[in-house]
Amino acid sequence: QVQLVESGGGLVQPGGSLRLSCVASGNIFRTNSMGWYRQAPGKERELVASITRAGTTNYADSVKGRFTISRDNAKNTVYLQMNSLKPEDTAVYSCTTRVATPALKEYDYWGQGTQVTVSS
Repeated sequence: QVQLVESGGGLVQPGGSLRLSCVASGNIFRTNSMGWYRQAPGKERELVASITRAGTTNYADSVKGRFTISRDNAKNTVYLQMNSLKPEDTAVYSCTTRVATPALKEYDYWGQGTQVTVSS
């Protein structure tokens, strides 16, 4: 009933930047918390950044000072600006959101993921 579509991934050199976007659509009254996870080969999926509807943010220590999460509530969209990228940032990045339906029932949804590769 809710779909999340990520975009903006790609191949960049170390020190480069990418901006990821994720749009939620479907049976949505409002999006509540939103976030970005990543998973590299052989590693557990980890939370990169999250943001509440009011704009309170949280970041993994490994990305603090380099990544910025933001959102546009009117567009049900969350962004992840990634600067000073490192090879260890290489992973599939997936967005997630907690959605309230018109009946105010909450569900968690995940996007399909977008590949970010940082390599020289």
